[in-house]
Amino acid sequence: MLKRVETSLLDIAYDEQGDSGGWPVVLLHGFPYDIHAYDEVVPRLASRGARVITPYLRGYGPTRFLSPETPRSGQQAALGADLVALLDALQIDQAVLAGYDWGGRAACIVAALHPQRARGLVSVNGYNIQQIATALEPAEPEKEYRLWYQYYLHGERGRAGLTQNRREFCRLLWSLWSPTWRFDNDTYVRSAASFDNPDFVEVVVHSYRHRFGLVDGDPRFEDIERHLAAMPPITVPTITLEGDADGVLPPAGRAGNSQRFTARHENRVIPNIGHNFPQEAPETFAQAILDMNGWTA
Repeated sequence: MLKRVETSLLDIAYDEQGDSGGWPVVLLHGFPYDIHAYDEVVPRLASRGARVITPYLRGYGPTRFLSPETPRSGQQAALGADLVALLDALQIDQAVLAGYDWGGRAACIVAALHPQRARGLVSVNGYNIQQIATALEPAEPEKEYRLWYQYYLHGERGRAGLTQNRREFCRLLWSLWSPTWRFDNDTYVRSAASFDNPDFVEVVVHSYRHRFGLVDGDPRFEDIERHLAAMPPITVPTITLEGDADGVLPPAGRAGNSQRFTARHENRVIPNIGHNFPQEAPETFAQAILDMNGWTA
């Protein structure tokens, strides 16, 4: 059931399924996707007693900013702060946090900075907190070319391109990032409707410029960014998931980030799965959450 809740900055739209008294789990989507990435994950969790919360992130779907004066920031600290604010608004003291891409980053941030709010973490692509201080250091060409879309959005041509061609642009990313996934048009269109949010372009452009230190962040999140700059460890139980067909950053490109997890941690690499992990492998994604619930029961 689609519901809404207000925080200090946002009117957040979210889907809620399962027992209202069940164990809470929050599922967080990435760019350029939306809550439909979890359509086949949610019933698997709800049937096992979970209260499943799946919010639209800032700039997506029906979620709206409350004030026109609020910067349309897409920085990592904003995503983490939004998740804490959502938990507060729903009076959820502690939940299993699960996500990928932007959503995985928000989950990692809350698990790192507010471990008392995370009963456990399921994160695709491992430790997702950005190290902005080193973002302008070049990587190997094999890694660099995969980030073309980020560099495109650094310029005004990219902003105009995303504005004019957002559905075509995002569909191309779906294809490039999940080369083994044969999604149909209806599947894409269902999620692409979320990109019509009036703040989508500004939030996305700010995200990909801020992570390279090219623009300032929202001052209200400065303290959070300062803490994230230290690359804090994640001290809650964690299962990380990786698809070996991920077109953004394959498993070999994330070597070494396991040291960031200081509690019980298990990394699972799944063959023939791309970037949109929960929609490509819903049973595997759901099982990781159920396993995490078992770890912490």
